[in-house]
Amino acid sequence: MFHYKIQKRLYYMFLIILLCFLAIIIRLFYVQVFKTKDLNELAHNLWSRNLPILADRGLITDRNGLVLASNITTTSLVVIPNQIKEKDKVAKDLADILNTDYLNMFKHISKKTAIERIHPEGRGLSYETADAINKLGYDGVYLVKESKRYYPYNELLSHVLGYVGIDNQGLSGIELQYDKYLKGNNGAIKYYSDGKGARLKLSEVYDAPVNGNNISLTIDLNIQEAVERELDNAMTSFNPEQALILVMDPNNGEIIAMSSRPNFNPNNYQNYTTEVINRNLPIWGTYEPGSTFKIITLAASLEEKTVNLFEDYFHDTGSVMVDGARIKCWKAGGHGTQTYLEVVQNSCNPGFVSLGQKLGTKRLYNYLIDFGFGSKTGIDLNGEASGILFKLDQMGPVETATTAFGQGISVTPIQQVRGVAAAINGGNLYTPYILRSISEPETNEMILLNKPQFIKQVITEETSNLVKYTLERVVAHGTGRNAYIENYRVGGKTGTAQKVNNGIYMVGNYILSFIGFMPADNPDYLVYVAIDNPKGVTQYGGTVAAPIAKNIMLSIIDYKEYKPVKNELLRTYTWLDTKYLYLENIEGKDIKEIKEFLKNFKIEYSGSGTKIISQSPKGGSYIKEGSTVKLMLN
Repeated sequence: MFHYKIQKRLYYMFLIILLCFLAIIIRLFYVQVFKTKDLNELAHNLWSRNLPILADRGLITDRNGLVLASNITTTSLVVIPNQIKEKDKVAKDLADILNTDYLNMFKHISKKTAIERIHPEGRGLSYETADAINKLGYDGVYLVKESKRYYPYNELLSHVLGYVGIDNQGLSGIELQYDKYLKGNNGAIKYYSDGKGARLKLSEVYDAPVNGNNISLTIDLNIQEAVERELDNAMTSFNPEQALILVMDPNNGEIIAMSSRPNFNPNNYQNYTTEVINRNLPIWGTYEPGSTFKIITLAASLEEKTVNLFEDYFHDTGSVMVDGARIKCWKAGGHGTQTYLEVVQNSCNPGFVSLGQKLGTKRLYNYLIDFGFGSKTGIDLNGEASGILFKLDQMGPVETATTAFGQGISVTPIQQVRGVAAAINGGNLYTPYILRSISEPETNEMILLNKPQFIKQVITEETSNLVKYTLERVVAHGTGRNAYIENYRVGGKTGTAQKVNNGIYMVGNYILSFIGFMPADNPDYLVYVAIDNPKGVTQYGGTVAAPIAKNIMLSIIDYKEYKPVKNELLRTYTWLDTKYLYLENIEGKDIKEIKEFLKNFKIEYSGSGTKIISQSPKGGSYIKEGSTVKLMLN
């Protein structure tokens, strides 16, 4: 009996052992057949190491291919802790070279990680620092190539371009908006290590980085430089709180130049506050537009035919009462009886109240919406504001009156520029844009070509032509006279907007603006200038902003080599102005015939004879009264 029990136990034990062996065999079969791929991947992950190589970001250029943002090659420090033998010594030597804390460095090289990037001390190393580390020759200490963003023009176009963080990611402006196209794909040096992290003498693989795509902007660097120069001069001359300039092609919505103050240097963005960096005033800033907004009221009135500029009259006493509120004209005592054409020339607020009343609240409001106010323009930059309009059911007689001359509402500069562009380009509203194209870096093959985005026609071409004519008169005879350019046709409108603080209008604190275009009959460029609370000067848009806009347009004339034309409208001069007179072409005439033509100029003769064979300056343009005209005789 006892023998039987032992035999039975042995049987069960044998059966259990057999089942265990069977289970092991089945498990081994499962692992060998079904889990091979997963185990190979795990083993590969344990053995393989990657030293990262960052891709270059794509270039950003202006419309003519001039580079606005590029890259410079730098070196960064990474360590593989398992390969470092004398951690104390390595930590001390690296800390000395990098001028950093020893304990901090020791933490880096003691981490339980496959690879550790020394950040931020080991990023963007100078050649001397990298060379000193390389000479140490320590195992597990590696120098890897990195690409650092570089802006060759420093502060120029800073808010538009934006900046790039330490890990080469776009954080604002174009760099953020088009980061997925610009950033590229990083590469690596791949190698194998043993279980202790020691580098194995196996073949290494170089996985090359793929650089980002190049981006071309609608910006023209030559005009942008003129804008930056004028802003710098304005900051020096007037010490304003803020300032901005925008230049647009009114025929398609392309942004030609854009800048504001204060600005920043994206090469050293760490030295600036987030407020300065993130406030791209041409698209972010909102304020009461003042009289530049009258262009929209004018366009709507002409389109609806509620006024005849030449035949209808308005009598300005200096103020007007609207529902118990007194609205004043800038000129004490008013302008008296004037045509509505003169109302626009004189920027008469009571006259524009009358235009708003003739239109009526609903029609005026509908035109504001049609011209794009109260909503974002959709420009391809981050941080755009939408502005504030009264709601239609909140617009009583006073709100209608003030809106008509640009008070009580809030707009952005880009909204103003887009709206005025539609008023002077034949009535077409476009979405403003700044990206021109995206191309592949190696082949330069075009990936994306941006095109103008037409939204709607808001006024007729006939109305638009009349708006242009009226605004050319504003520059020749009205408040915009300081933007007049002899031998060229310019239109525009001034603005003097009183600033608001906590719902109360501030005393002696204005945003002075001017929006102008050239050539006035067929505009190629629209220029908007706004200066916030300039010091030491009479605060009128015509005295501060208009001359700045004129200087920019003169730069454009020189750069684009515009030929002189005979001014459609001659400027009305005051005793303060330098007078320009028309110089006739007198080549081929006898000297006896020219006295009447040149009575207001000095004459210098060269040669002998009586017949004029050439003159300098050439005839057919306006020159300063009293200038010297040189005549060559036969």
